[in-house]
Amino acid sequence: MFEFNEQQLWKERAGNTVKEYAQYLKYIFNGHLVLVFVFLLGTAAYYYQEWLSHIPQSFPASLIMCIILAWFVTVSPTYTFLKDADRIFLIPVELKMASYFIKCMLVSFIFQVYILFILLGIFMPMYAVLNNNSFHSFWFFFAILIIAKGLNMLIRWHVQYFVNVNSHYIDSIIRYLVNAVLLYFVFSKTSIVYIFLVFCILAGLYLYYQQATRNKGIKWEFLIAQDEKRLSSFYLFANMFTDVPQLKNRIKRRRVLDIFVRSISFDSSKTFTHLFWRTFFRSGDYLGLVLRLTIIGGVTLFFLSFGYGQVLLAILFLFLTGLQLIPLWNAYQDKLWVDLYPLPADLRIRAFKQLLAMILAIEGILLSLSIFIKGDVLISFISLLSSFVFTFMFVIFYVTKKRLS
Repeated sequence: MFEFNEQQLWKERAGNTVKEYAQYLKYIFNGHLVLVFVFLLGTAAYYYQEWLSHIPQSFPASLIMCIILAWFVTVSPTYTFLKDADRIFLIPVELKMASYFIKCMLVSFIFQVYILFILLGIFMPMYAVLNNNSFHSFWFFFAILIIAKGLNMLIRWHVQYFVNVNSHYIDSIIRYLVNAVLLYFVFSKTSIVYIFLVFCILAGLYLYYQQATRNKGIKWEFLIAQDEKRLSSFYLFANMFTDVPQLKNRIKRRRVLDIFVRSISFDSSKTFTHLFWRTFFRSGDYLGLVLRLTIIGGVTLFFLSFGYGQVLLAILFLFLTGLQLIPLWNAYQDKLWVDLYPLPADLRIRAFKQLLAMILAIEGILLSLSIFIKGDVLISFISLLSSFVFTFMFVIFYVTKKRLS
C-alpha cells in the first residue's frame, strides 16, 4: 500500500524547481542583457550619488520609503511548488501537508526578506543624508521589516482560504494601509508605543483570520494558479534567451486595439502580418512589456541629464525591447497549421521583421520625444537618427543571423 511521504515530496518539488530555474538562469546570465543591466545599474548609482549631494532637507524621504516598502511587505505570497494534478492526488492527504506548507512559507519568507534587505539598503543613503548621516538605524529598521513581513505572510496564508476574491482585495488594502502607517512611524522616529500599537493591529488581524478560517480547507485551485502564474512570468522572461517548451501563452482579447488590426488588408500576402500583430496584442505579455520599457525609458531619459550618453541609453532600451519581442517568432513553432499555409516562407520572415521594425521605430520616436520635451533638442534629434539606424541594424543583421536562421 502506498504511504504518503511529505518530506520526500518537499525535497522533490523544491529540488526540481531549483534545477529548473538554474537551467534557464545560466542562459540569462550569459546573455547580452547582463551587460545592459550592469550599465543601467552603474548609471543609476552615479546619478543617485549626485542627487544625494544636492537633496533638499525638506525631501519627504520617510514618506516615500514607507509607501514603497509597505507594498513589498504587503505582497506576501507563499511559493508552494504545486502542480496542476495535485488538486486531485494531494487532496486526500491534505491533513498531512502541514509540514510541507510550513517549509514553503519559510522559503518564501527568506526570499522576500532578502528583497526587503536590498531595498532598505538602497533607501538608507537617502535617509542617512537627511538624518545627520546616521546609518545605525539600519538594523532596527530591518528588524521591524522582518517582523512585519512575517505577520503579513501568516495573514495572507489564512486569507487564501476564502473563496471570494473580494476578500483578498479588501485584506490587501487594509494591510497596506496598516503597514504604511507602521513604517511611517518607524522612519519618522515616532514613539515606540505607537509602533507597538500598530503591531497589535497586525497581530489582531492574524488572530481574526486564523479563527475565521479554522474550519476551511486549502484552496488548491488558487494556490496552483498562483504558482503557475509566477512560473509563466519566469518562462516568458527566460524565453528571450532560449526556447522554453513549458511556456503557456495567455490569450487576452483587447478590443480597443482591434482598430489597428482592421487597418491591415486581407490580401494573402498579409496573412502572417495579421497573425503576428494579433499575437502581439493578445498573447502573453508582449504588449505590456513593451509599454513598461517605453514608459521606464521615457521617464529615465526625461529626468537624467547625461549628454550624449542619453542616446546610448535610448539604444539600450530599444535593445531590451527587441530582445523581449524576439520570442514572438516562435509563438507558432509547434502549430502544424501555420506550416500548411500555401504561402512562401519568406512572407513569414518579412512580416515578423516589419512588426519588429515598426515597434522599435515607434519606441525610438517616443524616447527621443522625451528628450526633446525637456529641452535637449540636438540630443533628441541625434537619438532619433540613432534609433532608426539601430532598428535597421538590429532587424536586418542581429535578428536574421542570430534568431531566424
